[in-house]
Amino acid sequence: MAKFMDVHNGFFGVTAEQLRDAHDRDLAIQGDEGVVYEQAWLDPEAGKVFCLATGPSREAVMRIHERAGHPTPEVYEVTVEV
Repeated sequence: MAKFMDVHNGFFGVTAEQLRDAHDRDLAIQGDEGVVYEQAWLDPEAGKVFCLATGPSREAVMRIHERAGHPTPEVYEVTVEV
């Protein structure tokens, strides 16, 4: 499985509880596309959310986020780790 990092914009003032709710919506349907969301991080001042996932493709990650109500075109395959 490939590893992906994605970035969501416009999440200004979002609380940890709201982030958990959004992440849980991904988790509830991730199996439909063979995606596993491992972690999500929030920078409420910058209005950004970052998600780490594994899955079969960038498109699969994007489809789950779209269905969960928070689409993003910024999904990057991360192929080098140290």
